[in-house]
Amino acid sequence: MLDHIILPVTDLERSIAFYKAALAPLGITKKHDYDGKDGPAGHPDLKGFGANGKLFFWLKEGSPYRPTLRIGFVASSKEEVDAAYAAAMAAGATDEDPPSAKLHYDPRYYAANVLDPDGYSLEFVYKSWQH
Repeated sequence: MLDHIILPVTDLERSIAFYKAALAPLGITKKHDYDGKDGPAGHPDLKGFGANGKLFFWLKEGSPYRPTLRIGFVASSKEEVDAAYAAAMAAGATDEDPPSAKLHYDPRYYAANVLDPDGYSLEFVYKSWQH
């Protein structure tokens, strides 16, 4: 089980706006600003997103990792996958793989992939057997 991820981004405000739009259809919203001075020396400022009372996705100013990584966000339906994909594209994402069944994994695996403004690969995924 994953507790959290901290993603370094080149333009924090641009990325906050992007993720607010792209994750809203999944019920994931911006929840918390963590002031780095409240942590140990050198701790970065963080912008936290979450759902259902949990913070699990954080942004910080920094250089993106290369090669890119993929982050999969759970959707509760095919319609949520479609909505998150549309919201991400409207917010400036680059299409990587439009919404469809990913038959190479399982006929019940429905997902879409986009690249965020820093080139990170995001997957919005609905696996019917997990709901």
